[in-house]
Amino acid sequence: MVKINWDSLGFDVVPTKSMFKATCIQGGKWEGGSIIPYGNIELSPAANVLNYGQGAFEGVKAFRTVKNNIVLFRVDKNAERMAFSTRRLCIPEMDVDFFINAVLKTVKDNVDYIPPYGKGSLYIRPVVWGTSPGIGVKPATDYTFMIFVSPVGPYFKKGLKPLNLKIANQFHRAAPKGIGNIKAIGNYSASLYPLAQAKKEGYDEVIYLDAVSEERIEETGSANLFIYKNGIIKTPPLSGSILGGVTRDSVCVISQKLLNIPVEESDVFIKDLEEADEVFCTGTAVVVSPIGKITFNEKTFEINKNKIGPITKKIRESILGIQREESIDLYGWLKYL
Repeated sequence: MVKINWDSLGFDVVPTKSMFKATCIQGGKWEGGSIIPYGNIELSPAANVLNYGQGAFEGVKAFRTVKNNIVLFRVDKNAERMAFSTRRLCIPEMDVDFFINAVLKTVKDNVDYIPPYGKGSLYIRPVVWGTSPGIGVKPATDYTFMIFVSPVGPYFKKGLKPLNLKIANQFHRAAPKGIGNIKAIGNYSASLYPLAQAKKEGYDEVIYLDAVSEERIEETGSANLFIYKNGIIKTPPLSGSILGGVTRDSVCVISQKLLNIPVEESDVFIKDLEEADEVFCTGTAVVVSPIGKITFNEKTFEINKNKIGPITKKIRESILGIQREESIDLYGWLKYL
């Protein structure tokens, strides 16, 4: 029997029963794989992923619902994005069905670690990397795909409160025509130092500007960004340096089809943040999180008096409602275990 204090879950790693592992040699295809005990792995110090960062990952969630079902939220979109990421990184392209079946196997074998309804979710981390050793800059020949899981609570430890963010003007998250639009392992290392500095100063996250003009808002280190003003929702377009988030797409669909709020994918500037009625960020980990304060060049401005806005709240509740089966899944987003 799993003994976990479900009420104290944060967004941390909790060792579970097992994980999934499969291997592939370039020129071959992803097939087979098996469930193995959860534990450490071995890698050559010359492994391609350690030296050149050839790897990609995903983030999926499984929930216990109000109807006592176990569901995964939009895992097909994660599978499609993994296929795109692997193709871009010269990793044998991950087949969508192979990905989904591997996720389902892993969740089924760790079902006891899924938190009770309303207590959190099971975070699922599929990750693939170049395993074979080499010191020349080129794609690996051998690859490993693994999936591990962990029960999690809220991403931000203080719970659902408006976030305090800082706009970075000394660092960039990604460059146009690079790999900022895929979930590459190396993308996230660029945000670690700015985030660490921002947290020392009391901020929750960092907002990044585009690398060309340094005038347009892109996203935070771990989430997409939205603003609401005069009855319209806006979010930066997927121009090549912004990750196409699964939750981002879900927000666009829900806002337009369920809440009848127009959504524009258009350039967002710092002035737009200052004048917005509401600002929020989205992601699998953060879901939909309100932003209450933003600082740029030592000037701080408040959004909606540093309170959770009604539109942000409606969108968040709509997504959580579908994930927990409190609302009807009109879009076929749930995958049942």
